[in-house]
Amino acid sequence: MKIELKEITIREVVENYIDSNEEGVYGYNGKLNIRPKYQREFVYDEKKRNAVIETIQKNFPLNVMYWVKNDNGTFEVLDGQQRTISFCQYVNGDFSINEKFFHNLTETEKNQILDYKLMIYICEGNDKEKLDWFKIINIAGEQLMPQELRNAVYTGSWLTSAKTFFSKSNCVAYLLAKDYVVGSPIRQEYLQTAISWINKGKIEEYMSLHQHDVNANELWLYFKNIIDWVKITFPTYRKEMKGLNWGELYEKYSDKPYDIKILEMQVEELMQDFGVTNKKGIFECVLGNLKDTKLLNIRIFDERTKQIVYKHQTEDAIKKGVSNCPLCAIGNDSNKTRIWELSEMDADHVAAWSKGGSTDIKNCQMLCKTHNRAKGNK
Repeated sequence: MKIELKEITIREVVENYIDSNEEGVYGYNGKLNIRPKYQREFVYDEKKRNAVIETIQKNFPLNVMYWVKNDNGTFEVLDGQQRTISFCQYVNGDFSINEKFFHNLTETEKNQILDYKLMIYICEGNDKEKLDWFKIINIAGEQLMPQELRNAVYTGSWLTSAKTFFSKSNCVAYLLAKDYVVGSPIRQEYLQTAISWINKGKIEEYMSLHQHDVNANELWLYFKNIIDWVKITFPTYRKEMKGLNWGELYEKYSDKPYDIKILEMQVEELMQDFGVTNKKGIFECVLGNLKDTKLLNIRIFDERTKQIVYKHQTEDAIKKGVSNCPLCAIGNDSNKTRIWELSEMDADHVAAWSKGGSTDIKNCQMLCKTHNRAKGNK
């Protein structure tokens, strides 16, 4: 691989700058592709964007940038896209700093920016060498998300189509599913979620198989079907629904008939139950098995469990002539042989709930209220 360090002025880079959804983002008189397919969307916030311009105005050095030279003599920005777009947009008049647009500056101030010299490494090599270098230099600057790195490897017609559905600020996937999916579309987290859902977490496998498909319609329709199913199945939205693995739940339960009104009643009842500590588990619980309390992290024993354990402990205690509170039975006070009423006792986790003890009959014991309070999480 050939690598060369060059000084290139901002004036040269911004020549015939264009930022178009149809044509892409180009500069350097059309010879520089500022946002290749493997690159992310523009993610700098106002503070970072303005810092780039202020650095240039003070004639302080920007970090070195990296371009790739193609066989046809054109270039691609390998690293430095965010900085490049920042100064291109400013010169283009897209935003102001301290209430001054570029056209409000004096000629001296304009020329100071345009004549600013950028330090740029330009490399030439085959596709694999370029992408390997891209991954290496990503250790600095704005770190790429995992899906952004995958996009660098699996470029092609499928990815171009997929990004129109999943990777724009107000893309159709975001507008449809923003209440149900976490992350940012421009950081490729919506795309990552969709692929993970359709291929059970095997993202690279799916992208490799479909890299050269003409479009990503299959992925979009699958994603849309999932969200539509969620909205129909649980028409009352709750904040706990955001971030669930709806793809997995769709595969497990979408073919089963449900009474939506009954589901809603079950969800509401569990939401109101202060013993349910994992509210997010409610949705799979009502879809699958209401008895699967592990999904809910329930820390309160139900009445039936209390009655069964109380009956067993009491019968056993009477036979032995000791208290039906296990801790009273091993003590030396007047309660050593006392048989407590159920109302005088509390259900206790033998292995503390806070330490992973389950809320089931095998881990339940009935203690007198005094000993239960004293036991705490021991």
